[in-house]
Amino acid sequence: MAEIIYFLCAATSLTCTWVLLHRYRKNRVRLLFWSGLCFAGMTINNLLLVADKLWFPETDLLWLRQASALLSVSLLLVGLINEKE
Repeated sequence: MAEIIYFLCAATSLTCTWVLLHRYRKNRVRLLFWSGLCFAGMTINNLLLVADKLWFPETDLLWLRQASALLSVSLLLVGLINEKE
């Protein structure tokens, strides 16, 4: 059951990435771009979770997952700060 949830989370993140970046290409709203980049990083984070738990259970990928999550949230923060200016 956990495997299905991991893959569904990755698929949801990928779908959000696609929708946000697709909308950005049509509307050119910069906040959509930054949000799309954030969700792209979250997709990578979810794929690393799948790799960590299912494909390489003997290897600890926690630091790599946390780094990708930090980068994703940082991208969104940069976008929010830039939109304020």
